[in-house]
Amino acid sequence: MDRIALFPGSFDPITLGHVDIIERALPLFDQIIIAIGTNSAKKYLFSLEQRILWIEQTFRDEPKIKVVTYTGLTVDFAKNTGANFLLRGLRNPADFEFEKAIAQANRQLVPTLETVFLLTSARYAYISSSIVREVYQHGGDFAEFVPTSVRP
Repeated sequence: MDRIALFPGSFDPITLGHVDIIERALPLFDQIIIAIGTNSAKKYLFSLEQRILWIEQTFRDEPKIKVVTYTGLTVDFAKNTGANFLLRGLRNPADFEFEKAIAQANRQLVPTLETVFLLTSARYAYISSSIVREVYQHGGDFAEFVPTSVRP
């Protein structure tokens, strides 16, 4: 059985924290599906097409990575794609508590889907897409928070 991990998120935009988690997870899995969730009730700063392009450019030399979009429950999408793991990054204790509750609910819904947590490297633990959007919207320099594909 292939070890397929689904790494869901909005990636609005992808950050160096996301990249850190993905790169460190590569040796653990046969394939990582980066799944950009879409929610009609949520307002995104960057278009879906732009977010896909940034992620594809960031990982263009990595054959184990696939970029897709989805709607609906993450666990349903994981089942439909054959993923047997959910990959999540943790920056701090608040992330852990939030992600733990989601992982427990997901396990109740799909007992065979395992959530794997990786701690974000300390040098990226303060970075979030929210911070990047805030800096971007106010004309600040966000280059140190994102991969080169996202930089102006």
